[in-house]
Amino acid sequence: MNIFDCIVIGGGAAGLSTSLTLGRARRNIGLFDDGTNRNRVTQESHGFITRDGTKPHEFREIGLKELEKYPAISYFNTKITEITKGKDNERFTVSTEDDKEFIAEKIVLATGVQEVFPIPSVRDYYGKSIFSCPYCDGWEMREKPLVIIAEDEEYMLHMTKLVYNWSKDLVLITNGVEISEGGALELQKRHIPIKMEPVKKLIGADGHLHEIEFESGETIARSGGFVVPRFYRPITFVEQLGCEIDENGVVVTDGMGRTTQKNIYIAGETEKLVPSSLLISAAEGNKAAIAVNTDFTMERF
Repeated sequence: MNIFDCIVIGGGAAGLSTSLTLGRARRNIGLFDDGTNRNRVTQESHGFITRDGTKPHEFREIGLKELEKYPAISYFNTKITEITKGKDNERFTVSTEDDKEFIAEKIVLATGVQEVFPIPSVRDYYGKSIFSCPYCDGWEMREKPLVIIAEDEEYMLHMTKLVYNWSKDLVLITNGVEISEGGALELQKRHIPIKMEPVKKLIGADGHLHEIEFESGETIARSGGFVVPRFYRPITFVEQLGCEIDENGVVVTDGMGRTTQKNIYIAGETEKLVPSSLLISAAEGNKAAIAVNTDFTMERF
């Protein structure tokens, strides 16, 4: 049976960063990842200094290659199916889908989040011509005729105002949801059309949007756009392990990744239930690693 100081679950930017920092601190680390990271459909990742424009799979490969320098880090490309807590959370048994078990004193959850789209066919274009983060992909979509797809008025207005910095040629689609008179007036002042009719289908090829057809049969030409998805944790370890979650779905921490459950830490998108940039996720992974190492130091000195 493999025994680790800490097991890190999730090999995105947060998990890779956590593992790197702990490996450099000479902690015995097991990093587990099943390759279901949210950004795997994205063509390029942006906003990470020295890595701007790197493809997600290349970013991951570079990260894993860097971890190979540290003999205390072991990487496992497999899915964790169960985490069992020992008495007083002093040790954890981790089971994988290939019927193996691992022991660790501490757990870092960096499993990320996944999206649910207001229009399911958005996924056919997601990562190529429709995106969720203007800071990540707004520059590439600048000055193009774009669509904003959202079903909550607060997010409709926020996303539209934000994307307006990159393109003035916008159409807001609410997919059948009414927008208030005040909200509509804000956008009309900028000559931004609002289409509240339900969408019938998106039309395009190879992930590149060309048109949007509404239930009435009307179509509008668009080259791409931004969508506001709903996010959820696809892996429910946060709930299963009893970590406290606030009314907004955010995991309660001390600001350094320590959850309300002893020896369980969290990093990246998993904590906040919202999307995050690679840069921010990596920084949060570093913070969680420092918390883990500090706790080991105090406990073992």
